[in-house]
Amino acid sequence: MGTHSKRPKKKPRRLRRLALWTILLSVFSVSGCAVPEWHPRGLPLPRHGNVYVIAHRGAHKGIPENTLPAYQKAIELGADFVEVDVRLTADGVPVSLHDAELSKVVPGAEGKVGDYLWDELRQFDLGARYGEAWRGTRIPKISEVLKLCQGRCGVYFDLKEAPIEKLLPLVRRYHMMHRVVWYSPAFRFGMFRRLHRLCPECEAMPDPIWGWMLGPTLRLLQPPVVATVYSRFSRKFAERCHRAGALVFVDDGGPSTWPDLVRWGADGIQTDDPEGLIAFLERREARFQ
Repeated sequence: MGTHSKRPKKKPRRLRRLALWTILLSVFSVSGCAVPEWHPRGLPLPRHGNVYVIAHRGAHKGIPENTLPAYQKAIELGADFVEVDVRLTADGVPVSLHDAELSKVVPGAEGKVGDYLWDELRQFDLGARYGEAWRGTRIPKISEVLKLCQGRCGVYFDLKEAPIEKLLPLVRRYHMMHRVVWYSPAFRFGMFRRLHRLCPECEAMPDPIWGWMLGPTLRLLQPPVVATVYSRFSRKFAERCHRAGALVFVDDGGPSTWPDLVRWGADGIQTDDPEGLIAFLERREARFQ
């Protein structure tokens, strides 16, 4: 009978995983990178209590909205997300601008965003009407917004006029798959299905728009996040979403609506006053400590 040498015992899988995480954490610590805590739905945990602060078009009090300075200010305040309206230039460059008509943001300008090439659009000055301090502030490319926010803040895409195929390579380039939520009306089922097929890890955020659409939205899209507005939000709305495993991000109706939104179970609040909302949430958190 031959003799067999004993094979060394393999380490249990749990120990191997623990060792791997220890190495990763040490690498992050040495490199100075922050290791965020993560929500079960795949997003980093909110910074101010249990509610995400979403800066609508950035922090734009006295600053041109939807611009890099507005997003930078929101980051400095401690917002969890900046809301970014996305449009496409004539030569296919995704840019950050709310209004399609340029005359609404640049006095004397004519036409729409999609009528201009990027090299033409970048010449418009969004900051001149805000005063000398902001003169020369330009329309930013989405790639510039993602570069600014990478590792610092989440991005809430409001998909005005931009195909997801133009945005996904940029989101991947900056490793923001779990830092971007993708907003659009829920009736764009095809777009959300396409997003899931092309990027299963991406965070879709449909808005049911009508009350009767909430059920089909939760059942057919199974989104990680659902969007709505204060006038259509309620405790029952939040409970239905939470039972389906979805977070709820709500557009506020001003500071007077914040207590209701928190009490009814909103997981995120989009506001034009991120600084005030952060102060409100921190005061509330201090009362419960």
